[in-house]
Amino acid sequence: MPHELGSLASFALRGAESLIARSGGGGRLSILVYHRVLARADAMFAGEVDAAAFDWQMALLAEHFQVLPLLEAVRRLRDGTLPPWAACVTFDDGYADNYDVALPILQKWQVPATFFVATAYLDGGWMWNDAVIEAVRQAPGETLNLTPLGLSCHSLATPRLRRKAAATIIACLKYLPPEQRRTAVWRVLHRASAKLPDSPMMSSGQVRALHNAGMEIGGHTVSHPILAGLDQAAAYAEIADGKEQLERIGAGAVRLFAYPNGKPGRDYRHEHVEMVKRCGFAAAVSTAWGAAGAAGDSFQLPRFTPWDGTPLRFGLRLLQNARREGQLAGIPAG
Repeated sequence: MPHELGSLASFALRGAESLIARSGGGGRLSILVYHRVLARADAMFAGEVDAAAFDWQMALLAEHFQVLPLLEAVRRLRDGTLPPWAACVTFDDGYADNYDVALPILQKWQVPATFFVATAYLDGGWMWNDAVIEAVRQAPGETLNLTPLGLSCHSLATPRLRRKAAATIIACLKYLPPEQRRTAVWRVLHRASAKLPDSPMMSSGQVRALHNAGMEIGGHTVSHPILAGLDQAAAYAEIADGKEQLERIGAGAVRLFAYPNGKPGRDYRHEHVEMVKRCGFAAAVSTAWGAAGAAGDSFQLPRFTPWDGTPLRFGLRLLQNARREGQLAGIPAG
């Protein structure tokens, strides 16, 4: 973190902490969610932090918040012993850069984290959305015509337009049935003349190493499906089998779960919350924004992603989120 920016951010945050504390912002749990931490910035992954940004983010978080392991934080939230300005750091999906890039930075600042891993992609797999991004990255020329696939024609003239094209294609495919989506992704790869390079996902050994380093490993299903799109038997198998597979490879007792995509009512429903409980998890996280309060549902904890690119804006968003109790207190049954 540049010294000048760091000093300005710290000065502003100390004043903001006092103001928010007087207005009731303390006593809630802020849970940050990351996916990748890139070794260096990549125009095709503008929404992901790189190592330099993640370093100052963790420095700022460690200075102004009390960062706890998620399982401990949930327990303390339940029993009323959560410290002021409590926060947790989480990662979804299981990318190799979580181990290669993020772990050394977390250890540098003594920040614990929880890694939610989709087991189907360990040891060489590709998530479908990453395959789409890679197809758009490799596509030659300045256009990618996917009209025969019902996915329009996309301009690729600049990195920004390639990023936009990938986001548009992903949004169109996201809620398709898994087999239909898989076929569409391979057709996109073919139209783009793209070949997938080495997998960006962790190996089983890296998951074990994260656990051995004192980090928490959480379940994230087997294949990262939209649970609401599956029948109940398939959804339960995804949740239960993912947990069992992680424990089998040496990830410790897996007590935490993250719903894939995580939008309550859209990506998962009440019956999936009950499945998570039956599988023996102690808590679960969604992607509803806000901070968790004592009255909320510990099986639908809110999380947020601070997208801001400067220490001051990042820090102020952390404090703003801490003031806002999660909108979700539990989706209704049925």
